[in-house]
Amino acid sequence: MWRGLWTLVSRAARGPCRPCTRQGSGAPAPGSGATIFALSSGQGRCGIAVIRTSGPASGHALRSLTAPRDLPRARSACLRLLIDPLSGEPLDRALVLWFPGPQSFTGEDCAEFHVHGGPAVVSGVLQALGRVPGLRPAEAGEFTRRAFANGKLSLTEVEGLADLIHAETEAQRRQALRQLDGELGDLCCGWAETLTKALAHVEAYIDFGEDDNLEEGILERVDSQVRELEVALDTHLRDARRGQRLRSGAHVVVTGPPNAGKSSLVNLLSRKPVSIVSPEPGTTRDVLETPVDLAGFPALLSDTAGLREGKGPVEQEGVRRARERCGDPSTGPPLLTRARHQHHLQGCLDALGHYKQAKDVALAAEALRIARGHLACLTSGGGTEEILDIIFQDFCVGK
Repeated sequence: MWRGLWTLVSRAARGPCRPCTRQGSGAPAPGSGATIFALSSGQGRCGIAVIRTSGPASGHALRSLTAPRDLPRARSACLRLLIDPLSGEPLDRALVLWFPGPQSFTGEDCAEFHVHGGPAVVSGVLQALGRVPGLRPAEAGEFTRRAFANGKLSLTEVEGLADLIHAETEAQRRQALRQLDGELGDLCCGWAETLTKALAHVEAYIDFGEDDNLEEGILERVDSQVRELEVALDTHLRDARRGQRLRSGAHVVVTGPPNAGKSSLVNLLSRKPVSIVSPEPGTTRDVLETPVDLAGFPALLSDTAGLREGKGPVEQEGVRRARERCGDPSTGPPLLTRARHQHHLQGCLDALGHYKQAKDVALAAEALRIARGHLACLTSGGGTEEILDIIFQDFCVGK
């Protein structure tokens, strides 16, 4: 129902085709000059639904749908009657908020409508916004992408926000919140600052190496800074495997001979009767999977058939599947965002290795530039629009 409603609103708001321009690194999604709107709270019936707008026409949209038509005080909730701007028909009585840019989530003028969460109310408000000139439905992740483009969030903070939205356990929530608060970004900025100073010293040596005013031992200090940074990066990369496991979860295959208690263990850990438990050997004949929260860490448990010579084709297939899972229990390839982190941190570490091996000071300086560029890519995206597209597409519409 909600998908059909959003299609209807999109068609109503689309009107004539609008020209689309694609901007450079860090730019928001195409068509970002328009004012966007979307349902930001969860879909389905609920007590309160939050509809938000972002862009230059947000103030006009707020005036068009509310009575009285003056803007409320910035960042203060105000009870207003919502009306259809064309028919004048009342839609709901709602709390509205006005966030003038740049002091808003996206850095643009934003408005929020906290309406009653019934489908008819949400449908009416969304369709009314679609009829306001200058407004269009938001694309997935477009609010967050505008926040990134306007400097409200770094790229690592964007990824932390995505992790926080998808967090299912306490440990995942804590890790995502630390990244959203800028922990990884601050760490990368500190490393980048170290590299910037080191590069400045090397370039000063290149330009003024014969000058008596240049401090003695300047290259030795750079070597020391590079060694310390290498240790820090290597430690972080080794810890990254644990963070990736926390983020994507572990796949635990429970296997063994028949009647060893595999199904009982799975039922105990999942706290529900996932598998049939019986004294008769060979009860479990297929792979039964259930997600569990093990002390804050997500895991996917797989109950399997007992490993023995199967009696009959059905049990034999179950044993074959159990052996297959034991050989390759992985749940899939690493997620892109964490692979991106590892790629650039490893690239930075490799570049520092090239610095140490460089026989010419100019090549050493170039190695430091490459290392610093990898760290910049972690927080700014490095100018690759396709990478940004993949990162932001994980967000739902309205975020």
